[in-house]
Amino acid sequence: MRDFLPADKARRERVLAVVRERYRAHGFDEIETPVMEEYGRLHAGIGGDNEKLAYNVLARGLDADGIRAAADDPAALTDLGLRYDLTVPLARFYASHRAELPTVFRAIQIAPVWRAERPQKGRYRQFVQCDIDIIGDATSRAEAELMTASLDALDALGLTGASVRINDRRVLDAMLATFGFAESERPGVLITIDKLDKLGTDGVVAELRERGATPAAADAFEAFLRRPQSDAAAFDADGIRSRLPEGVGDDVISHLVGIGEAVRSARGGSTEVPLVFDPFLVRGMGYYTGTIFELAHPSVSYSLGGGGRYDGMIGRFLGSDVPAVGFSLGFERLVDLLGSSAGDVRTGVVLVHDRDVPLPELLAAKAHLLATGSRVRLEQRPKNLKALLERAAADGYAAFVALRAGEDVGSVEPRRIG
Repeated sequence: MRDFLPADKARRERVLAVVRERYRAHGFDEIETPVMEEYGRLHAGIGGDNEKLAYNVLARGLDADGIRAAADDPAALTDLGLRYDLTVPLARFYASHRAELPTVFRAIQIAPVWRAERPQKGRYRQFVQCDIDIIGDATSRAEAELMTASLDALDALGLTGASVRINDRRVLDAMLATFGFAESERPGVLITIDKLDKLGTDGVVAELRERGATPAAADAFEAFLRRPQSDAAAFDADGIRSRLPEGVGDDVISHLVGIGEAVRSARGGSTEVPLVFDPFLVRGMGYYTGTIFELAHPSVSYSLGGGGRYDGMIGRFLGSDVPAVGFSLGFERLVDLLGSSAGDVRTGVVLVHDRDVPLPELLAAKAHLLATGSRVRLEQRPKNLKALLERAAADGYAAFVALRAGEDVGSVEPRRIG
């Protein structure tokens, strides 16, 4: 959990302003949910490993005896918890307000979440998530809208050339069935496959054998990984099939191709669609039911966001399934990647005044500058004016006015800093 100095805070807000503006331009509406949710909702088995990282809140009204009696039962000891993501609160929000929302609801959520992580570079206990979700649309249009809006946001931030790695949980399930993995062992097999980028083929196959996976299935999977293949397969039906074993249904491939065609059209009809089919993209959240994707940029090896379709989650709260799909930008990674280039626009005026300027004159001068639309900071003239102006520039100020007693600020021309 971090403090942010004014320059850092301003940079973060500029990035958020760009993302928010582009998302709103694509027809998404911003909502807000409480920072806390009920313990049972946060630990309903839909948050994956994040549930283990939740900060829980001690139930009110427990005395010492009550705490001792409930010490071995977290559900009895706590009744609330800080949200660890924005998807679970959104599902509860939609279930609570469905009658007041459009049939297809496009939501923006930009807010902090909390996880009891072990702090390290790029991993924080409090961080901002930047989500868009579409609820109520089961077609590929929803995925295409999310991807288009997110790629548009990156373009607006100056991060052109981004692409989306995409897969489908139904593809993964069909592949594992084709290789011969039993249904009961597939969740563990997916955990191992998710390490392919880190462990490579040899490491993944070795771990599968160590886990006691079906030997014949492990052999078939290894043979598939070692087959000759091209990394340059086009994002079309033939290109997707070329990266899959026999047995994956045409309907899933058609769904992926439809997303690609829609994104291509939305991006101006370019012959190159910014989507890359990755048959081994897993994403660890167990609530995904269909399409899954991650946002990639050539300047970094890690993803800048991701998401997927979670058609079964809202039904846990509503009693009937509602199609839903979401995309989350990795806001903290974006800010770190952009650094000082994150829309570094300096505006505003520093009103540097002599000590003897009467207060009414000083505030009248400030009011005059405010009326011109300027942001104004008052600073008494120091011995070292250069140091003051350098600090003001770092805080986002572009100009200064030097004011003496009895001087008409309207006749003083602002001077650029630096």
